[in-house]
Amino acid sequence: MTYGAGTLTESINTVIGWSELNFRWWYITGALLGGAPLAQGTVYLILKKSHAHILTSLLVITVLIASYFVLKSPINFDLVEKERMSGSVFQWQWVRRFSPFINIYAVLFLVGGAIYSALKYWKSNGSSKRFWGNLLIAIGAILPGIGGSFTRFGYVEVLYVTEFTGLVMIIWAYSIMKTDQSITVHDAQKADSSTTSSND
Repeated sequence: MTYGAGTLTESINTVIGWSELNFRWWYITGALLGGAPLAQGTVYLILKKSHAHILTSLLVITVLIASYFVLKSPINFDLVEKERMSGSVFQWQWVRRFSPFINIYAVLFLVGGAIYSALKYWKSNGSSKRFWGNLLIAIGAILPGIGGSFTRFGYVEVLYVTEFTGLVMIIWAYSIMKTDQSITVHDAQKADSSTTSSND
């Protein structure tokens, strides 16, 4: 949903042009929430639920604080480019320091978690689809981060391409893995599967 919301704001900017409200929404959904919600899924997959709850609380608090300042920061309209959006227009440039922390967190868990899972499935017999699926997720997840880095140097369009390519790879990965009937290597998934089976 947040990926979609971020892409929607980019589309609005391309079709209609720059607006302050759309820009602020773009920054929150894209820079702050691009990969973090997906990363939280990995957090719950590979960590104890109690630890995952703590990290979720910290992430939500950080995003709320950052979003507040994104909404409150004055805009330097002299730096606004009608054809593209960039965080350089914030008068409070320190607001942009939130996004690297959130994005590094997202990369560590989303990309790192996918690589960790891929390695576990590589060692497990009969799980080649999950191995390749997790590898595709890792690549697809890191692409928007690479694109986001380009925006800091003024190449905002790179982000659009990497977001789209990354999403395609993640969807492709999901379509590969959902056909795999092998047993999961993650305890959290095993617990969910047993609960679902008992409820059925």
